[in-house]
Amino acid sequence: MTEDVREQVRQRYAAAARGVDAGDGCCGAADAFAGSVLAGVPVFGGGLYPTGDPGTEAALQASLGCGVPTEVADLHEGDVVLDLGSGAGADVLIAARRVGPTGRVVGLDMTAEMVELARRHVAEAGATNVEIRHGYLEEIPLPDASVDVVISNCVINLTADKQVVLAEAARVTRPGGRFAVSDVVAADDMDETTRADVALQTGCIAGALTEDGFRSALAAAGWREVEIRYTHRVHAQAQAAIIRAVRA
Repeated sequence: MTEDVREQVRQRYAAAARGVDAGDGCCGAADAFAGSVLAGVPVFGGGLYPTGDPGTEAALQASLGCGVPTEVADLHEGDVVLDLGSGAGADVLIAARRVGPTGRVVGLDMTAEMVELARRHVAEAGATNVEIRHGYLEEIPLPDASVDVVISNCVINLTADKQVVLAEAARVTRPGGRFAVSDVVAADDMDETTRADVALQTGCIAGALTEDGFRSALAAAGWREVEIRYTHRVHAQAQAAIIRAVRA
């Protein structure tokens, strides 16, 4: 089942990346995220970001996230940042400017097409403090206690084993380091039909943890001071949220 979910997600995000290259925009690729607008308001994608971030326009066009984690990550000059599921590189580029030349940002994504797209956007932006890596969130290719901040934009819920992902994120984070992600949180009463829907799984909804589930998983992985703040509804049975924590 883990490999099935991973491959389904990879295929969908690969299609989204190819759609951007074809000039279709992030969600134009085979309708990558049906329901990306709710009641006329965007709930996924670059439309959630404030305007005026120079050099990120192309990456934001390809954004598939449900929030803006860089706005709440409290990034400082010199920080080392890891972006889990970095996609086309929008958050990587924003973070790179915030941490400056003495900082470093690593983007990690399992979809080769997204890695290629992000590397191109990084090169076009002239960002020299960024590295985009190809790999799995369950097997982060970084040493223990090597980053200050972990960010992610609506990707953790795409993984089949979230407990492993959160534990890996804790492993690579220094004590006192920060976790600041945007993700989808499921209602306690999400029905089984929704949870079984593969299309919703690859769109961040069916695989979502409940608030209690997220809190428990973070605590078990070694995170403390967990804060979950809802931002907007993305589905009748799920909401986007900012989730923050501190490495114990």
